[in-house]
Parts: sequence; C-alpha cells; structure tokens
Amino acid sequence: MSNRVTYRRKLSYNTKSNKIRLVKTPGGKLVALHTKKNASKVKCGDCGNALAGIPSLRPREFAQISKPQKSISRAYGGSRCATCVRSRIIRAFLIEEQKIVKKVLKSQVAESKGKK
Repeated sequence: MSNRVTYRRKLSYNTKSNKIRLVKTPGGKLVALHTKKNASKVKCGDCGNALAGIPSLRPREFAQISKPQKSISRAYGGSRCATCVRSRIIRAFLIEEQKIVKKVLKSQVAESKGKK
C-alpha cells in the first residue's frame, strides 16, 4: 500500500493549478512537489501552427524576456509564420496587378468608344 501525501499549499482540490509530483526524499519520506503548468507554443494568428524560433514560456516569464527573443527579424515576425507572410505578400501583389489590369482595360474601352 502506498503512503498518503498531503498538499503543501492551502488549496485542497485537484485543480489544474494545484498539480503535484510525488518525490522520495533522501530520508525516505514521500513528499508532494507542486509542479508548474506546461507552457504552450506561440501560434500563428492566421493558420494556428506553432511559430519556430520563439520560446514556449508561461505568460509572466514570456513578459520578462527581452524583445529580440520574443520575435523574429522579419515582417510579422513573432505573430505570423513564414508561409502566411509569403501568401500575404503574394496576395497583395496580385491584387495590385489586378487593379492595374482593370485600369488598362477601362482606358482601352474608353479609347475605342472615343474613336467611334
């Protein structure tokens, strides 16, 4: 039969913030160590994939690290993944090209009406 252990903090319920790990001390006693929550990876705002190059830390720890560690030196670095940034740039370029084509077609139609 295993030994019973008690929580070391006041909260007496098995909640997400009150998880423990059982550890045997050198003296042979079984004690409860409170564990920290696992940090989730920073996700891309568009596709939801984890961002590479950014550490996964709890919010308070993440706020305490320096700015270069929180982002990547690229447009939308630390917010969007490289694939989504690439697709955004291509989309913007194609929209601009489409506007130019519409403008040219409109001017050609106007010229053809003017000649008639």
